Amino acid sequence: MTACKKRGTGMRKLAMAVLVILAVALISGAQTGKQVIQAGPKLNYPFSPAIKAGNLIYASGMLATDAAGKIVPGDVKAQTRRVVENLGEILKAGGSSLQNVVATNVYLKNVADFPAMNEAYKDFWPKDPPVRTTVGANLVMPEALAEISAVAVPNGGERRVVLPSGWLKPASPYSYGIMSGDTLFLAGLVSRNGKDNTIVEGDMATQTRTVMDNAGEILKAAGMTHENVVSSRVFIRDAAYFGDMNAAYRIYFPKNPPARATVRCPLVDAKYLVEITMLAVKGPREAITAPNADGTPGQPSTILSSAIKAGNRLYLSGSLGSTSANKGDIKGQTRETLIRIERTLKAAGFGWENVTDGIVYITDVKNFAGMNEAYREIFTKDFPARATVETGLVVQDGLVEIMFTAVK
Repeated sequence: MTACKKRGTGMRKLAMAVLVILAVALISGAQTGKQVIQAGPKLNYPFSPAIKAGNLIYASGMLATDAAGKIVPGDVKAQTRRVVENLGEILKAGGSSLQNVVATNVYLKNVADFPAMNEAYKDFWPKDPPVRTTVGANLVMPEALAEISAVAVPNGGERRVVLPSGWLKPASPYSYGIMSGDTLFLAGLVSRNGKDNTIVEGDMATQTRTVMDNAGEILKAAGMTHENVVSSRVFIRDAAYFGDMNAAYRIYFPKNPPARATVRCPLVDAKYLVEITMLAVKGPREAITAPNADGTPGQPSTILSSAIKAGNRLYLSGSLGSTSANKGDIKGQTRETLIRIERTLKAAGFGWENVTDGIVYITDVKNFAGMNEAYREIFTKDFPARATVETGLVVQDGLVEIMFTAVK
């Protein structure tokens, strides 16, 4: 055999090997319903840069890192630009772009940086920006000033801005609602008047009602009602107001309330006591109640469902795992949290392989490594996308709360 023939045979064998690897990857993606998106250096953290599943792309919380994984120098403007650029690279690798982003979550180390962050952020979305939630949170890298996670549609996917009739566009660079297919993403809503953007002051009950009434107007503009809300995230300034918020909130969900997580953190204006982010889906939805540890049926809550199943997606509530036996133990609490989440997943007919996106709230970033150690006991490969930030929790002695989305 000539050298040329040998080389040709070798190339054919290499090509066949590559095709086999690609086929295995595609089969794996088809079985789990999710595709890991990787761009840039692979860092040793138990989360994927992004996950593509169910016609959406879930991007992990991005920091202003360089190719070596270190935070770039500069103020919050420089870091915000780098964060969004990093997000754009990940989305491009997943067959999407920044213009296809439907929702972002912005976590600021200092809420006083909000105006400066906005200046840099708005340059990337001069028209029809995604919905956005912005709150204060300590970040796991001490030099980081901003972290942004996102959800996007692939290139060619539907992305339609929803604005109630008679409302002004928000003063900041975000939209109140973005519709894609049967799913409506709502911005983090605070106590403002949509018609003139003025602040509606008042106590927690007043502000919660204002937020929920505003959500109702956005839902109506999309052909929905509060009954279509499947998931919400509540951010309160002071845990002392938790009961007042719940009393006002539960009125809007007389049965089968959405999945929910509630944490305590700074908001971008001292006048705001609460900010609520919601997601709604048209069509049938099923409320899931997690069984007890002994397998007996669980007791439904009047303020949240363990999970809501809508189509091929499962939206889980934030779960905690604090017990008298694991007080002060981050690994023990993380393990117990994941055990409780597993019961909910199984009750809905889902498994860990279906988990695509998550948010981890920890009360101290010093517990980041310990939380990850316990987290890796469940997730060993094809990690879901994830953001991890430091906030307060509303449960005494709780060290960690985890909220997931799963897709079949």
